[in-house]
Amino acid sequence: MPQKVLLFKPYEFQAGQKIYINGGKRKGDWEVVDYDGEKLTLQCPVSGVKLSIGQFCYFVDEVIQEWPQKD
Repeated sequence: MPQKVLLFKPYEFQAGQKIYINGGKRKGDWEVVDYDGEKLTLQCPVSGVKLSIGQFCYFVDEVIQEWPQKD
């Protein structure tokens, strides 16, 4: 019997992209510094902190908004 299934697709990041992570411990504004298909390096535009992590994000939506956001 057919069932409702949610599909997720890993996002192919490109250096220079401005992103906003909407939840979790990495919530906030980031710039993509490097992406090799597995490792993602992000930099905070406010503090300058760099973070290298395994890919964890999936594309949900693309919007036009102020970046970085002023909470």
